[in-house]
Amino acid sequence: MKEYQSEQEFLKDYNSDEFEKLSMTTDILLVSVSSKKQSNYRKTSKKMMSILLVKRTNYPYKDMWCLPGGFLDVRNESLDECAKRVLKNETNLSNIYLEQLYTFSDLNRDPRMRVVSTSYIALVDKNRLKENLNENVSWFDVILLEEDKEKVDIVLANEEETISITIKKTLKEKTTDRYKYQAIKNEKIAFDHPVVILSGIERLKNKINYTDIVFNMMPEYFTLGELQQVYEVIQNKKLLDPAFRRIIANKVEKTEKVQTGEGHRPSALFKYKHHD
Repeated sequence: MKEYQSEQEFLKDYNSDEFEKLSMTTDILLVSVSSKKQSNYRKTSKKMMSILLVKRTNYPYKDMWCLPGGFLDVRNESLDECAKRVLKNETNLSNIYLEQLYTFSDLNRDPRMRVVSTSYIALVDKNRLKENLNENVSWFDVILLEEDKEKVDIVLANEEETISITIKKTLKEKTTDRYKYQAIKNEKIAFDHPVVILSGIERLKNKINYTDIVFNMMPEYFTLGELQQVYEVIQNKKLLDPAFRRIIANKVEKTEKVQTGEGHRPSALFKYKHHD
């Protein structure tokens, strides 16, 4: 190993072209669990999980769908700043809850060059958004089919098309129940984004049980039935009422407001209980 006489000498070598370079990106999984419109006002509004996808207009993967994403300006911004900028540029949305998800670094995840991506998960109630989305952006409802322990089938659907994905699950660590994911059926989603999507949903499933993250997808006032629907959609299973009440016992507080006009008797409205 070469010995250096000063830090300036070391940095001159370190910044030279002999060191390999890589690119960094951020990709954002924007998730909403929101009510679908019902033609019969007496029916309880059904909630669906949705994710926001961008249709690519350039190569590689031209005309395929992907998560909002973009390259980090390595000299001028942090990863968090990059995620906010990318989300605004790609979708026209801002001021949305964001947190880091995972870093994806497989060798061949981008055909252009070696690209490492730090993914983010963003949460919102899409029915409360006031901004207009960019032209090439669309919400897709998400259906997870998990009948086989070794794979997950994901159906993404908007008003114009349906996308089917199959992801293989391989257990990595028995003690932590962590899995490696591999897309084995995918024709319309670019890069490794099917894996990012499933990784984000699985992370969200776990976090709603021990954090208050779910309230980023809720309106200011809501019924307990509406909140339970959101938990059930994310966890992809029916929850027993007593178990659900234990989960949210210290997270909500009852208000004097009631919900009316839904074709049912008035229901008490609750709100998120902030903790200092």
